[in-house]
Amino acid sequence: MAKKERKAGSAVAHFWMYALLILLTILSILPFWVMFMNGTRSTPEINANSLGLWPSKYLIRNWNIITSKSFNAMTGFINSLIISTGATALSVYFSSMTAYAIVAYRWKFRRAFFTFIMAVLMIPSQIISIGFYQMMYSFGMNNNFLPLIIPAIASPAVVFYMKQYMEPALPLEIVQAARIDGAGEFFTFNRIVIPIMKPAIATQAIFAFVQKWNELFIPSVLLTDTNKFTMPMMVNLLKGDIYKTEFGSVYLGLSLTVLPLFIVYFLLSKYIIAGVALGSVKG
Repeated sequence: MAKKERKAGSAVAHFWMYALLILLTILSILPFWVMFMNGTRSTPEINANSLGLWPSKYLIRNWNIITSKSFNAMTGFINSLIISTGATALSVYFSSMTAYAIVAYRWKFRRAFFTFIMAVLMIPSQIISIGFYQMMYSFGMNNNFLPLIIPAIASPAVVFYMKQYMEPALPLEIVQAARIDGAGEFFTFNRIVIPIMKPAIATQAIFAFVQKWNELFIPSVLLTDTNKFTMPMMVNLLKGDIYKTEFGSVYLGLSLTVLPLFIVYFLLSKYIIAGVALGSVKG
């Protein structure tokens, strides 16, 4: 009898757990679904009911409104893809290398160096934006993608995450064995450390790509040529005043903006899941 009661209690607990997970999933998906649906609706429909759960018939009209303005989806996609991909690659690679230098080497100012990196993390990027713009302008690098890509080499938050992941996950005995076998440091890092760091790299790649893809302030300061505009800047062009804004076209532009983010997540999510599974097995 007690065994049956335990099974019944376990079944009830599992029911409520799955019900909670389903509810959280719906709440997570709902904002994106509403955004996609509003991209098919007209401005009066959105003003009357902003929480539209079903598509309407104004998708073509909203697309025509977008294309009649300065919005160029293909140009925005290409520009954002170049900037986001380049910045993400530099960020995760060099941050992993920095974390590796902190974890795998024993040198005098190692702790002070890491403390300095954490101190830089505390400085808001907006504080240095004016000086950064003046420096890039003096170099003649406004309307250039490089100032938006190269600074990603220094990513204190990514360094911190990589260090915290690497300390328990990287067996230093493997590094020592590779050195004894005559492997160079770059070979050891690229062929041994990077594969071990794949889950962490995938996680930070998603965060870095999303952050760079959605960035609006710094690109708006540096880029004035419409042929160099990113997707968020293109969507920003759709805004009018309070009487003229076509909210359906704005939602459609936002929908186009987030699609690559879904693609990047689905491409890299398997590495994140593998990392979580590996951590649970170790625990």
